[in-house]
Amino acid sequence: MLVLEWIGIGILILLAFVATLFIRRAVMAGSGTIRLNLRVSTMLDGRGWSPGFGRFAGDELRFYRMFSLAIRPKRRLSRDGLVVERRRRPEGQELMSIPADWVILRCLSHQAPVEIAMAKTTVTGFMSWLEAAPPGAVSSFLATH
Repeated sequence: MLVLEWIGIGILILLAFVATLFIRRAVMAGSGTIRLNLRVSTMLDGRGWSPGFGRFAGDELRFYRMFSLAIRPKRRLSRDGLVVERRRRPEGQELMSIPADWVILRCLSHQAPVEIAMAKTTVTGFMSWLEAAPPGAVSSFLATH
């Protein structure tokens, strides 16, 4: 009887895992989803990048880690106050985790500076989303210094 209980528990865990994957896929399958990398740590130069998906939801860009079972986003970037400070290409150690033809954007926000990497074609859509802020919102696409 004890073996059957363990088999039942194992099946329940497997079903919960599969259900989580399907729910996560349903969230990602909606419109406004892009592939991007977010820098979660700046302790080592060129390291700390986390691959994932971004989803535009109103005035937020929600970042979901690729290798996570979490249904909730890891980070939310509000369009209000988000400014692109500069663009650059991946260099050095970053080329191991980011494709060479991608663009890295250093953004300033109310929360903290953040670096995101995405394909060149995705940058155009991201900048359009930033510029499409409602009147009166601070969302210039390039900071002036």
